[in-house]
Amino acid sequence: MPVNSPSETKREPNSKAVRRLTWLEPLALLFPSGFWLVVFLIVPTVFILIQSFVPFGKTSFGIDNYQRVFEYVGGNFIYLVVVWRSLLYAIITTAFCLLLGFPVAYWLAVIVPKRWRNILLVLFVLPLWTSSLLRSYAWITILRPTGVLNSFLNFLGLSGINVLNKAEGVIIGMIYTYLPYMVLVLYTSLERLDLRLLEAAADLGANSRQTFWKITIPQVSSGIIAGLALVSITSFSDYINPQLLGGPGSRTIASIIELQFLGASSNRGFGSALSMVLILAVTIVIALLLKYGDRRVVSDGE
Repeated sequence: MPVNSPSETKREPNSKAVRRLTWLEPLALLFPSGFWLVVFLIVPTVFILIQSFVPFGKTSFGIDNYQRVFEYVGGNFIYLVVVWRSLLYAIITTAFCLLLGFPVAYWLAVIVPKRWRNILLVLFVLPLWTSSLLRSYAWITILRPTGVLNSFLNFLGLSGINVLNKAEGVIIGMIYTYLPYMVLVLYTSLERLDLRLLEAAADLGANSRQTFWKITIPQVSSGIIAGLALVSITSFSDYINPQLLGGPGSRTIASIIELQFLGASSNRGFGSALSMVLILAVTIVIALLLKYGDRRVVSDGE
């Protein structure tokens, strides 16, 4: 029967200690960020979730607030219409940001000489250094009936346009606000574009359209998905642009939530229920991004 030597016997506690430290090290590394995540995200979300089950004027729990989300008045689901409007604004904004942002990001990442890229990129994202509130007020100055845009159109002999306090004005402001984010995400992806594959495709007789769809897009598909997710999530919950550039018929879910918490007839329970609907929608988008985006990254690498 083998007998452990004294040296092996002494090493056993050390090996257990090493294993214990190895198990505790990830927790120690995650503690700072995990602490702030719990305190400032999870705990407030739990409070909102609990409050969403407390109907107005009652102390017992119930689902009245969530039933009110599907309230049907005057032939319309009044709150679902607001949710749909918010989603529609987000879809239109995201689509325009992709159509406008991809050529700009491609130009910055591929065509512009390297010595000018950083300077031009900084100039493009310079509006992000100012307050979004100030940018919205600037668009009010531009889009109002006597503003810069209509004055310029009248100078050219054209009739003015009226888009302020309408859905068109809201979408213009949202596109301007979120376009730099799309460009930054796409630029990061296009910067890693393998130009040798483009040259090889051209040598093999592929035209520009075939090269774009079969070579360029597969390489940057993960960046496109990330840009779409980022812009859609932030624009869906936008508050400032619909509030300042839109009218009563342009209210979004963020505006309704603000009224429930700070309005004259406040109902924090219902506002919390709407907030949970917004959180759920954002969570679904993020989950789809993590699942579908990771697969695209793997397939790109193959």
